[in-house]
Amino acid sequence: MFDPHFRDVARRIFRDSDGRKWPFADPATLLDAPFIANGLNPETLATLDVALIGVPMDLGVTNRNGARFGPRAVRAIDRIGPYEHILRVAPMGMLAVADVGDVPMRSRFDLSECHADIEACYRMVSGTRAIPLSVGGDHSITGSILKALGAERPVGLIQIDAHCDTAGPYEGSKFHHGGPFREAVLAGVLDPRRTVQIGIRGGAEYLWEFSFASGMTVIHAEDIGEMGIPAVIAKAREVVGGGPTYVTFDVDSLDPAFAPGTGTPEVGGLLPREALQLLRGFAGLDIVGADVVEVAPQYDATSNTAQVAAQVLFELLCLIALKK
Repeated sequence: MFDPHFRDVARRIFRDSDGRKWPFADPATLLDAPFIANGLNPETLATLDVALIGVPMDLGVTNRNGARFGPRAVRAIDRIGPYEHILRVAPMGMLAVADVGDVPMRSRFDLSECHADIEACYRMVSGTRAIPLSVGGDHSITGSILKALGAERPVGLIQIDAHCDTAGPYEGSKFHHGGPFREAVLAGVLDPRRTVQIGIRGGAEYLWEFSFASGMTVIHAEDIGEMGIPAVIAKAREVVGGGPTYVTFDVDSLDPAFAPGTGTPEVGGLLPREALQLLRGFAGLDIVGADVVEVAPQYDATSNTAQVAAQVLFELLCLIALKK
C-alpha cells in the first residue's frame, strides 16, 4: 500500500493476521467486538474506552412490542466496518472496545423497576473511563441513561427520530417510550435549549408541545429536504455547541421501506444514506454516550433493520474514536 494512511489502517486491522477469524465464526457480539462476560463492573470498564451494552427492555412501548430482541438481532449482524471511508477512521484499531453484555434487570414485568436498574447500571458506568454505546430496547431506556450520565450536569441531546418523545403520562404511566425526554428535562439532566430533534413527522404532533415550550429545536422530516443535510448538521452543531452531548438514534427515524422492524413505523422518513450523512456531520462533538433503539426484528423478514442499526452503531463508535 502506497498511501501512508491506508498502510497505517491496514497495520492496525491486520496486526493479528495469524489469529484472525471469519466474521461468521464464534458467538455473535455487537460489532464483532470481544465479549467480556459479566463485564458491567468498574474493574472491567476501567480498561475500556468504549463499552457496547445491550438493554433488552421494551415494557414502555405504546404500540407493537418486540424491541427487547433488538440487542440480540444487532449482535447477529457481521462484517460491519472495519473502516469508515468518509471519516477515514478504523475505530477498533484505535480504541479498547468490548461488548460487555446486557444490563441486568430484576423484573420482566415492572417498568419502573427496570428503569431503576438501568439508571443504577449507567451511574456505575459513568464513574469509569468507558463511554457507553447502547442498543435497546424501547426508547424509554434513554431517559434512564440520561438520568445517570446527566446527574452532575445536564447534557445536550441530538435525537434522530420520527417522534419527539416528549409526551406526558399515557394510560397512567409517565415512563413510556413516548415521553423520556420530557422526564429527563423535568429531572434536570437534559438541557432543552441544547436539544435538537431531527426527522419528526406523523400524526402525533399534538403530543409534542413540551418540545416547543421547553425550548427544544425540532426539525421535521419535511424540513430536511428543504434545508438540505449540511444545513441540518450546521443547525444541530449550533444547538448543542461544545458541551457534553448524548446522541440517540431511533430506527423509526428511517422510512419503513428501509427499516420495517420497529414498533411504531412512520411513512415519510429518512433514507439510510441521509442518516449516515447526518451522523458523520457530528464528528468533533463532545459525545459522552449514544444509543440505537427500537429495533424489533420480528417485523422484518429481511433483517435490514438490524443491519442499518449495526451500521449506525459503527458510525457512533467512529465519532467516539475521533473524539478520543
